[in-house]
Amino acid sequence: MDLLLWRHAEAEDARAGQDDLDRELTPKGQEQAARMAAWLAGVLPDDARLIVSPARRTVQTVQPLARRFEVLDAIAPGAGPRDLVEAVGWPRAEGTVLVVGHQPTMGAVASALMAGRQLPWHFAKAGIWWLRSDGDRLATLVAMRSPRYP
Repeated sequence: MDLLLWRHAEAEDARAGQDDLDRELTPKGQEQAARMAAWLAGVLPDDARLIVSPARRTVQTVQPLARRFEVLDAIAPGAGPRDLVEAVGWPRAEGTVLVVGHQPTMGAVASALMAGRQLPWHFAKAGIWWLRSDGDRLATLVAMRSPRYP
């Protein structure tokens, strides 16, 4: 199984009274999303499953990829690493799954899958970590991308 963790691109700060799920990408975030989607378009298998948090900023992050995706409440802001891992079927699911989600969950998932325990790993905005499992519990890092370095 291949698991790509994609943190949403830069989003606006929450305004007073605004629901966190309604925050949108900034112009910089839109550029980051487009840059990362261009890279993904060249490497992501056609049959990859795309799962996105219900937050507007995650939906906006994945849209430049121009592929079908499913919105999954189980990976909304505040979801735990276990929620995400269970949602994707790690490590036994077949094929490739791309998840667009939030920090600190993304860093916690990456650390748990690679180091065997949750650590406070930083996950850059719009960053992508590509992890692989051959059925074992721990993952191998295949690639890591940042919108700063296309």
